[in-house]
Amino acid sequence: MQKLVKIFLISLVVLVVATNAPVFADSVTNLDLERGAAVFEANCAGCHVGGGNIVRRRKNLKLKALQRNQMDTQEAIVSIVTYGKGVMSAYGDKLSPQQISDVSAYVLQKAEQNWK
Repeated sequence: MQKLVKIFLISLVVLVVATNAPVFADSVTNLDLERGAAVFEANCAGCHVGGGNIVRRRKNLKLKALQRNQMDTQEAIVSIVTYGKGVMSAYGDKLSPQQISDVSAYVLQKAEQNWK
């Protein structure tokens, strides 16, 4: 059942993005990724410079590691940024939901681009 809900939500997001692509491409996406980059530099780069991880090398932000650790969706990244896990600090009380969403989108995009 949970898998069906996930598939439905992904399908819904794809439909919304596809029908509003010009709006998202010009306004929200570019601005969100820019804000995400600023949030990342201010809060994350100290441990995750260039997508790495100075604390636990295998828990980096490269796409392969995100996939291995089941953190390769924006929702998963939002969750770990918000609530933390292990030595990863929680930022839910330090960042707004918008900032967390922005930085999560930024991290996923950079991972898909191999942090270049």
